[in-house]
Amino acid sequence: MNTAHIIIVIGIAFYLFACIAFIDIARKDFGSIGKKALWAFIAFLPFIGPVLYFALGYRTGKSPESANP
Repeated sequence: MNTAHIIIVIGIAFYLFACIAFIDIARKDFGSIGKKALWAFIAFLPFIGPVLYFALGYRTGKSPESANP
């Protein structure tokens, strides 16, 4: 495996990690649109953004309550 393959694999992993962060941010209620926008902006930062979100912001928002039929 050469260097280009390693870089591509790492890039794909970070892209998927960022997508998961954006989906989580979109689904959660952070209390205000400003806080949600701030976490979305942080998640947009290359490589470190999703890591910061999952380390610091993941537990701050409230998950939507599941509907009981």
